[in-house]
Amino acid sequence: MKKDIALELCDIRREFRINQGFFKPAATLKAVDGVSLRLMRGETLGLVGESGCGKSTLAKMLLGLLPPTSGDVLVNGKHLAATDRKEMSRHIQPIFQDPYSSLNPRKTLREIVTLPLIVHDIGSTVERRKKTEEMLDVVGLPKTGDRQLPEPAVRRATPAGGAIARALIMRPDVLICDEPTSALDVSVQAQILNLLQDLKREFGLTYLLISHNLAVIEHLADRVAVMYLGRIVEERTREALFAKPGHPYTRALLDSVLTPDPHLGIPDIGLHGTFPNPMSPPSGCAFHPRCPSCFAPCKTAYPANGPLTGGNVRCHLHDTSAQTLELVHS
Repeated sequence: MKKDIALELCDIRREFRINQGFFKPAATLKAVDGVSLRLMRGETLGLVGESGCGKSTLAKMLLGLLPPTSGDVLVNGKHLAATDRKEMSRHIQPIFQDPYSSLNPRKTLREIVTLPLIVHDIGSTVERRKKTEEMLDVVGLPKTGDRQLPEPAVRRATPAGGAIARALIMRPDVLICDEPTSALDVSVQAQILNLLQDLKREFGLTYLLISHNLAVIEHLADRVAVMYLGRIVEERTREALFAKPGHPYTRALLDSVLTPDPHLGIPDIGLHGTFPNPMSPPSGCAFHPRCPSCFAPCKTAYPANGPLTGGNVRCHLHDTSAQTLELVHS
């Protein structure tokens, strides 16, 4: 039902004009190329893909920091483009990947967390202080928020906890978590991931979790969307995708995870070549020059979005008509 959709992306596209220098025409970079997704209320959707695939550009559009070239974003059924950004920030908030740079080091923790309440003119000074102290307590930080913490482990977690508290102080419906643990010490990452899970249950939150860390995605996500060169190539439940990936690119991502055993060395993921030039993408399926399972239709026709256990996938390997065409021409 529509009322259960917290966030919906409808054929979102974002293009950039890139200057290539003197005497050369500007080129078009399709950072996000026709992405459609739905986040159901209370779920966590993981978004994965290599650096440069368009994940962070997509996040910026969802937050209203970057307008889409075309397409539409709906938050709680309201069109993002037609809604005041200040009003929309009550419903959707970010947790950026580097809390050390996204939080102002010149301000105290209390000032940082309280600021959204001041901007939206919510409550009196006393009420704001109370709300801020309650939120700091929820994320496991001291209520004073004014002095350096004595415990080194807690001190390392403070920026991440502060970023989460700042995002939650407005009690949003949706959190856009862009690599929320990538800048953190390994000893702190588990604490933050467990905290995000607890907060989701306590506040009924909906997460879009953007990460290159597949262990994080497997730990937190209900569904997973795989992005390659600006497009979603596979979107399925976490269980189905990790048990049997449908797209060769997804399989390569899972195979690329390093194991704790140093004797196993660097995994061989079986891909050819390198990430293509996004200003001059390959014809057909953009992944075909690197794909170990490539056959003729992959080079000329972009695959349709077909059903697969737990979701859908864009791959000719699961398209019976493409396989029939290959047999006819072989």
